[in-house]
Amino acid sequence: MQDAAASPTTVPYALPSGTREALKWLALLFMTGDHVAKVVHGGYVPVVTELGRIAFPLFALVMACNLAQPGADLRKSMRRLILWGVLAQPLHAWAVGAWLPVNILLTFALAAVAIQALAQDRPWWLLLAAGVLPFFVDYRWAGVGLIVLCWIAFRHRVWWLPLPGLAAVCAINGNGWALLAVPLAGVMARWPVPIPRARWWFYVYYLGHLGVLAAYAQLLR
Repeated sequence: MQDAAASPTTVPYALPSGTREALKWLALLFMTGDHVAKVVHGGYVPVVTELGRIAFPLFALVMACNLAQPGADLRKSMRRLILWGVLAQPLHAWAVGAWLPVNILLTFALAAVAIQALAQDRPWWLLLAAGVLPFFVDYRWAGVGLIVLCWIAFRHRVWWLPLPGLAAVCAINGNGWALLAVPLAGVMARWPVPIPRARWWFYVYYLGHLGVLAAYAQLLR
């Protein structure tokens, strides 16, 4: 598959930048509530837990749209996700009480590797990133697959393509709440908000909230 940046005729559909940023922070809010429900309240809080099921597909849409843009630096994204994912892993493990599956940043890192393998026609890297290593990450093959399918959809406007990935995520969750990510993103795309990108604050917040939850979890044990 030809790389996006190498094709001048490829103009992928893009969610507005402000919309992507708003969706990212909304997903982070939903994810935080879900983590608090798991660590503090024994695993379930009505509504909060259900909203938490929407977080991952929102993240997947935003990441896929960002990586589908002409000139997107896949290698830089991979390095950043791996770095922050490795830093977050001890905190994630202490918070949830288990080292596997590893945290969601490493799911995104694997998806970025898989997308790079697709773009550069490297089947062995694709097999490793999308076929073998997802066993160890959060949302496993469904998570990596959804991000990759969303990336292809944004690149080639094949809008039905992410549906199998969404169905797989719903199967892992045991409910259909993840499907709400699609209409939510569509509605927010129609009324974009001028939110500037805050890349590093996102990672700092992710590690910070895991640190607080890990400290709380250690007090309970």
